[in-house]
Amino acid sequence: MLALVAAECVQGAQETASFTFATQTLTVPAGFTVELVAAPPRVNRPISLAFDDEGRLYATDSSGLSDKSDKQFELKPHRIVRLADRDGDGRFEDSTVFAENMMFPQGAMFYEGSLYVGAPPHIWKLTDTNGDGVSDRREMWYDGKTLTGCANDLHGPYLGPEGWFYWTKGAFAEQRHTLGNGQPFVTRASHIFRARPDGTGFEPVLSGGMDNPVGVAFTATGERVLSGTFFQIGTAGKRDGLIHSVYGGVYGKENASTAGHARTGDLMPIMTHMGAAAPCGSIAYRSRVFGADYADNLFVCYFNLRKISRHVMVPAGATFTTKDTDFVTSDSQDFHPTDVLEDADGSLLIVDTGGWYKICCPTSQLSKPDVLGGIYRVRKIGAPKIADARGLKLPWATMGAVDLAALLADGRPDVQQRALHTLGQRGSAAVPAVGEFLRRAPAAEARRNAVWTLARIDSAESRAAVRAALDDKNTSVVTTALQVLSMWRDGGAFGRLLDFINAENVAHARMAAEVLGRLGDARAIGPLLAAVGRSGEVAFTATGAPEGAAERAWEHSFIYALIEIGRPQDVLAQLKPGAAPRVVRAALVALDQMVGGGLKAEDVIGWLDAPQGMVRQTAAWVAGHHPEWGATLADFFRRQLAVKSRGVAEQADLQGQLARLAPAMAIQELLAATASDAQAHAEARLLALRAMAAAGLKEAPVGWLATLAGLLTGTDAALMRQAVATARALALPKAGHAGLTAALVRVGRTAGVPADVRIDALGAAAPAALAPVDAVLFDFLRAHLDGKEPMLVRAAAAGVLAKAPLSPAQQLALAETMTTVGALEAPKLLPAFEKSPNETLGLKLVAALKVSPGLPGVRAGALKPLFAKYPAAVQQQGEALLTLLDADAARQNAHVDALLAGVVGGDIRRGQVVFNSEKTACTVCHVIGYLGGRLGPDLTNIGRTRSERDLLEAVIYPSAAIVRGFEPFTVTTKRGETHSGIMRKDAADEVVLATGPETEQRIARGDIAGIQPGTTSPMPPGMAAVLSRQELADLVAF
Repeated sequence: MLALVAAECVQGAQETASFTFATQTLTVPAGFTVELVAAPPRVNRPISLAFDDEGRLYATDSSGLSDKSDKQFELKPHRIVRLADRDGDGRFEDSTVFAENMMFPQGAMFYEGSLYVGAPPHIWKLTDTNGDGVSDRREMWYDGKTLTGCANDLHGPYLGPEGWFYWTKGAFAEQRHTLGNGQPFVTRASHIFRARPDGTGFEPVLSGGMDNPVGVAFTATGERVLSGTFFQIGTAGKRDGLIHSVYGGVYGKENASTAGHARTGDLMPIMTHMGAAAPCGSIAYRSRVFGADYADNLFVCYFNLRKISRHVMVPAGATFTTKDTDFVTSDSQDFHPTDVLEDADGSLLIVDTGGWYKICCPTSQLSKPDVLGGIYRVRKIGAPKIADARGLKLPWATMGAVDLAALLADGRPDVQQRALHTLGQRGSAAVPAVGEFLRRAPAAEARRNAVWTLARIDSAESRAAVRAALDDKNTSVVTTALQVLSMWRDGGAFGRLLDFINAENVAHARMAAEVLGRLGDARAIGPLLAAVGRSGEVAFTATGAPEGAAERAWEHSFIYALIEIGRPQDVLAQLKPGAAPRVVRAALVALDQMVGGGLKAEDVIGWLDAPQGMVRQTAAWVAGHHPEWGATLADFFRRQLAVKSRGVAEQADLQGQLARLAPAMAIQELLAATASDAQAHAEARLLALRAMAAAGLKEAPVGWLATLAGLLTGTDAALMRQAVATARALALPKAGHAGLTAALVRVGRTAGVPADVRIDALGAAAPAALAPVDAVLFDFLRAHLDGKEPMLVRAAAAGVLAKAPLSPAQQLALAETMTTVGALEAPKLLPAFEKSPNETLGLKLVAALKVSPGLPGVRAGALKPLFAKYPAAVQQQGEALLTLLDADAARQNAHVDALLAGVVGGDIRRGQVVFNSEKTACTVCHVIGYLGGRLGPDLTNIGRTRSERDLLEAVIYPSAAIVRGFEPFTVTTKRGETHSGIMRKDAADEVVLATGPETEQRIARGDIAGIQPGTTSPMPPGMAAVLSRQELADLVAF
C-alpha cells in the first residue's frame, strides 16, 4: 500500500519527498511517489524482473541461502515466481511459483513465450506449454561451462534492440567457445557476449579485466552501457561504475586474463566512476511519462550505496559523459536494490532483495535471510493514465504490415516494441511496408523503430532500406543505421562508409570505422589511416594513447578496424618517413596487435627517438611487448640512460620500458652494467636498480645478483638502500646466491648503516645465513621491536626474528620480550617459537602472552597449531589463553557495540592526524585520494559504502570482513615453504603475492604444491588497545 508521505525537503539543490514503510524510508525527487507493490509471501527476496507480453511479472526469488557457488549448484534452492496485477491498480495480488530448483539466478528476460534465466554456468529457457502458470519445459540455451566461488561467471541475458541476446562473463575462469565464423575462441577475460536467439552468430563485443560485469543497458540508438565492479583497482574513489561499450574495446583493470585480446593502447576509459558501489541491474528509460528530459536516461541500482541513481548521458565526441543524481535512496542498511524495470505505463519497478546476500560481499558480511525484500513502484505525480498500455486489445494476429508499421509511431513504448517484433517475425514480406514507413514517418523515434525492425529481417531489400537511412537528417536515425550495418557486416555500404569516416560527427565516424573493420576489406586501410592522419594533435598518456576519453574512443575504432582487417603488408606500407604522427601510432599499434602482424624491431626502433612524444611513447609501448628485440634495442636504451636530469615522469617511463624488456638478456646485461658502472651518473644507476626490481622475472639473472652484491660493499648510501630494496624484490634461484647473501648479512651487521636498511637487508637474506645470531645482532633486532620505532621497522624486525636461527637462550629471551611488544609485532613473532619446542619455552611464552599488550593482535587460530607442538603441560596452560582469544561473533559484536557507544563526537581534522600518524601507519597500506599505499583498499569514499559501525569493526577486527579483492592466500611450495599475502597475480606461469606494503613474492606455478585462502587480514588487529576512545572516534569520523 502507498506509504505515508513525509514533508518535502531540500537535499542539496534537489527537492525530495520521503515515503515511510515498515522497515525503511525511501526518498525520491519531489513530484514522484513510491509504493510497495509486491511483498512477502508473494515474493520474498526478489533479484531480477521481467514482464511477459500479457503484463505478468516474473521475479527470480532467492531462498536466502548465501553459500558459495558449489553449494548453491548442488542444492539449487531458489525459485521464480510469476506475479499478476488482476485489478490494474499496479499492485500484484496473485503469485504463482513458475519454476523451482534453480541455481542462483542472475538475470531474467522474456522472449517469444519463454523466460530466459541466467543461472551460472547456464542460461535456461523456461516455458509454460499448457498455460497453468508453471514452467513444464526447461531447456539449456547456453552453457558457459565455468562456475567459480562467487558465481559471477554469468549475468543476463538482455535483449538488444536488434533482437540479439546479450550476456556477460566474469570471474576469469577459462572458457572455450566457437565463434559465429567457426573459429575457436578461448578466453579467461571478462566479456559482453551476444548471439542470435537461436544461438548462432556467437561473438564478444567487449573484453576486459574487470571482476564482475553485470548489467547491459541499451540506448534508443543501440549504444551499450555496461555496469559492473572492479573496473580498476580501488584508488582515488574509483572502482566500480559504468562503461560505454565501444565494440572491440578492452576495459577494466590490468589483468593477465586479457592477454591475447587485441588492444589499441591503454585500457579503454570508464564513462562513470562510482567507487565501491557494486552496480547491479540497469535500464535506459524509454517513456516520456517522467518528462521529456528523462528519455534515454540510465537508471542503475547500486547494492552497496543502497540507492538507484539517474545518469543523464551527454554526448562527448565519440563517447559520452554522464550527469549523476540520486533517484531512490533509503535510510536502511538492509536496503539492497538489485534490479530496475520500466513498466508499460512509464512507472519504474525497483527490486529490494533484502539482507540475505553476502557471497563475496564485505558490506553484507552478516547474512540476514530473515530481512526480506520487496518490489516498489515509482510513479510520476499527475502522469496521465495510459489506456491499454501494452496494446492487448489490438488484433495483432490479423493486422497487416502497413497497420503494424504505423504502430512504430505509437506513443506507447510497449506497443512500439511489440509491433517491431511482430513485423520482424513476418520477414521479407514486411520490408516494403516498413521501408515506406521509414521514408515517410515524421518522427525520428518512429524512423529509428523502423530501422530496428529491418535489423530483424536480413534480406537484400532490408539492407538497402537501412543504407538509405544513412541520409536521414536526424543523427539518431543515422546512428541506428550504422549499428545495424555493423551487426550485418554489410559490404554493400562500403562506399558510403568511406564518406562517414571523415564525418564531422565523430561518433558517426567511429561507428563507420567499426563497420569497415568488421567487413575485413583491405581497400579501407588507406582511407582509414588517411582519416586518422587528418586528426589534430592531442594530449597523450605514457603509452602514446590519447588522454581524453572522447578522442580515445574515436581512435580505438580506427585502429581496431585495421587490426580486424588484418592485412599487415598494406598497413606497413603506410609506415614511412614523413607520415603524420597519428598515422604512425595507428599503424604501429595495429601491426603489433593483429594476428600475423610480423612487426620487426627495425620497424620500430627508428621511431623511439622521433620528435613527436606521441610517436616515441607508442614505439616504446610496442617495444615493451617484444622482449625478443632486446639485443637490437639495448644500444638505444644505453643512450637513454646516459641522459641526465630527467623529470620524475620521464624516469618512470624509462624505468617501465626497461622493466618490460628485462626478459631480454641484452637488457639484463645493460641494467647490470649501468648499475655497477661507477662512471655512470647516480640517476641512471638508481633507475637501473628500480627497473630490475620492477621487472618481475621468475628468477633473477645471476649477473644482477652479482651487481647487487658489489653495490652492497660500497659506500654510496642511496645505492645501498636501493640495492637492498631490489634484492628483496627479486626472486632468487633455488640454490640462492652466496655472494649476495653474504653481502646482505654484512650490511645487516654493520653498525654505521641506517637501522631500517640493516633490517631490510637481514630480511632479504636467507635465514640460515644469519647463523649464528650473536648477542649484538639479537639485541639490535629486539630493540627495534620497541613501540617508539616506526611501524615498518618494527614489522621488519619481527619478521627477521621470526625466521632467524635463534639459540634456545635467545628464544627464551624473545619470549620475555613478548611481554612488551604490541599487537602488530606479537603475531609476526610466533613462528620464532615453532623451532625446538620444549616445556620451559612454552610455559614462558604462555605466561608472557597473558600479560602482553600485543595479545589482542593474536588469533586463537594461530596459537592452536603452535601449542600443539609443545608438551601437554604447555597445552594445558595454553587452554585458558585460547579460551580468552577464541571470542565468538557475538562477543565481538558486543565489543564493537560497546566501543561504538563511545565513539561519538569524533573530529574529522583530528582523525586525519590519527590516520596519517606513525602510531596507526594507515597510509602505508591505504590510499585516500592519490596519496598512500596500495596493499589495502582505497578509503577515499569509504564513508559512502560503510556505516560507522562497519568502519569501527574493520579497525578493531579487520579479519571479520575482508574486502573482496584483498583476501589473503597462503601458498605452499613443493619444498615446504609457505608464503602468505594478497593475490596480485594468478597466472598460468606464476603467482604473485603482495606480502607487505612494498614487497612482493613471486612463485613459479610449477613450484606450487597448494594454494589456500586465508582467514586473517594483513591489517594488524588490536587497534582498540593502541588508540584511545577519542582517537577511535576521530579516526572513524575522518
